[in-house]
Amino acid sequence: MEKDIKKQIEINGRILQIKITNWAEQASGSCLVQMGETEVLATAVMSAAESETVDFFPLTVDYEERHYAAGKIFGSRFIRREGRPTDEAILTGRMIDRAIRPRFPKEFKRETQIIVTCLSWDGENDSDVLGMIAASTALSISDIPFQGPVSVIRVGRIDGSTPLTINPERSRRVDKKWVFNPTYEEREKSDIDLVLTAIEANKKILINMIEMGAKEISEEDVIEATKAAEPELKKLIDFQKKITEEIGKEKITLPTVVDHQLEKEVKEFAKNKLENGLKTIAPKEKDIGTIADLKEELVNLIKEKYSDPTKIKTGLEYFEKELKKAIYKNIIEDNKRPDGRKRDELRKISCEVGVLPRTHGSGLFSRGLTRVLSILTLGGPKDQQLLEGMEFIGKKRFMHHYNFPPYSSGEVSFLRGPKRREIGHGCLVEKALLPLIPDFEQFPYTIRVVSEVLSSNGSTSMASVCATTLALMDAGVPIKEVAAGISIGLAENEDPEKQKLIVDIQGPEDHLGGMDFKVAGTKNGITAIQMDTKTDGITKEIMKEALSLAKEARSKILDIINKTISKPRETLSPWAPKIKTVQINPSKIGEVVGPRGSVINKLIEQYKVSIDIEDSGLVYITGQDDEAVEKTIQQIKNMTREVQVGEIFQGEVKRILDFGAFVETLPGVDGLVHISNFVPYRIKSVNEIVKIGDIIPVKVISVDEMGRINLSAIEAGFKPKTKK
Repeated sequence: MEKDIKKQIEINGRILQIKITNWAEQASGSCLVQMGETEVLATAVMSAAESETVDFFPLTVDYEERHYAAGKIFGSRFIRREGRPTDEAILTGRMIDRAIRPRFPKEFKRETQIIVTCLSWDGENDSDVLGMIAASTALSISDIPFQGPVSVIRVGRIDGSTPLTINPERSRRVDKKWVFNPTYEEREKSDIDLVLTAIEANKKILINMIEMGAKEISEEDVIEATKAAEPELKKLIDFQKKITEEIGKEKITLPTVVDHQLEKEVKEFAKNKLENGLKTIAPKEKDIGTIADLKEELVNLIKEKYSDPTKIKTGLEYFEKELKKAIYKNIIEDNKRPDGRKRDELRKISCEVGVLPRTHGSGLFSRGLTRVLSILTLGGPKDQQLLEGMEFIGKKRFMHHYNFPPYSSGEVSFLRGPKRREIGHGCLVEKALLPLIPDFEQFPYTIRVVSEVLSSNGSTSMASVCATTLALMDAGVPIKEVAAGISIGLAENEDPEKQKLIVDIQGPEDHLGGMDFKVAGTKNGITAIQMDTKTDGITKEIMKEALSLAKEARSKILDIINKTISKPRETLSPWAPKIKTVQINPSKIGEVVGPRGSVINKLIEQYKVSIDIEDSGLVYITGQDDEAVEKTIQQIKNMTREVQVGEIFQGEVKRILDFGAFVETLPGVDGLVHISNFVPYRIKSVNEIVKIGDIIPVKVISVDEMGRINLSAIEAGFKPKTKK
């Protein structure tokens, strides 16, 4: 490209710029997207040929954070470069993937890779939304058969009463209720963080991906936010279309070979087999085994008739289509689901708490064949996770981790670290429950919950919300409200007017369904939403109905949870650490720490506790033994409190001088007893009546402006045993 092409559009009073350059000239498509001084580069590359061995679309989406973008040098002392992606980077890559993956033709099987790299970050504008726009634009102008563009908007809500001043030159008063692509500062003030992606089909804006965290907002608020965002979504779609029309490459031609004979044979095989097979699913809900048997039977038939191994892959693709038709024909026309439930009926639900003997809290949640065990561990302030990334440096005190072992789905595979899906599900649950976690001042514990998926058959992430809620209450964490989650699916056929929503999807409904709409929240409102589609997207009307069904289902689940445990336990587990606080004068922090930490380390070793001191002077003492914690507090109080005139202490003689002796009143605090203040008669030397190490009564008679303490043994009633 001889000359860079720059296009601009205004979003919420700020300029978003897309720049087409030759920076990544060998990529199939690339572009730069900038807002403020945050800028990302997106590249899209397609392999030269389609793989004949894969029966899925091999798409990879990576989001790369670069610390130089924020002007930071991170890493260990010896390795000053980026390591594995942060969870935030993985979640951003996954969010982009979820929005663009449905926009590729089903027959497209070439390996495709999208890499979004943040090159510059200004601390105001999040690069994730820009990365989504960049990925969509790079694909749209490439020769990759992408059926875009995809538009994206982040929506926040603030009252606009206070001007925002993160950068005085860019400060602006927000007068509208809804804010689009808000800055980090605006997001801090918002009660909703909603990311919407959309496409345009038949002159309608269809939402094809949702990611939301909120502070118990209503279903009506979500719909209102979506309506407010539609014009902005349409604007960004048109913006990308104009760029594509101007410079977009011609898309590759896809093979359209249809094996009519094989397709006919599979349809005949599936006609009776599926109808009878689906009927056998209902009593046991174990649909996976039934369908697997049918697939195996079909494979054997194809092997007997055809020598070409590619026929198996093609035949199974035809079978999947027939399976989907059969399942959704029953739902749409006959209101019959594979397991016999009604459209809005939940599977059998059960809850248990305290199922493990030694953990700090545990909860077991079962919904049909889906079963999740959540285990909670409490720790002190030092157990907080330290975060060091491009966008955020700080500590994290509430952590939720999600594990999906292979046995949960009846499979065998290697055990490795968490995959993107596990990280994504774990963070979704964390997002759903974070608004309900008590403030650190109220409950100064670090909280880690691990959800172990024991059996999977539909929406284990929403089951994890329920199981984690049980574990939190079992542990005695004073959560603000009880939370639950549910997933809503979409049954569809060729007629979009006959789509039907179904509650609590499982098995083939989940695998073959057109939508997975997950909603978590409390009786007061929604705390998290995550939606993905395999279709073009959904209308506001479908969204409204899905939210209504989710609210009704959530209410039923909350009732069941409340019957098991209605509120957090009054006391913590005996195995949980005890945390107590004491406030000291900030000027006394050095006295508690001591030279090179000598004093604080001695306390830690003596009482087997951990001690954390904030700059404000608030001290946290964590330990397993309640008595040891109390003794540590008393030591710190004695060490830091200021003596008052008239107080009497039993002090240890620390040093003896010619003119008197220094006696310890409080730990580390000495006062002077002048030689004339030991006894009411004249002595030549202090050594005549005391020696170092003696414990004697002393009274504070004065404290000068420099904090020096003068003591009297006479006024405290000191009587030497013998004249020394």
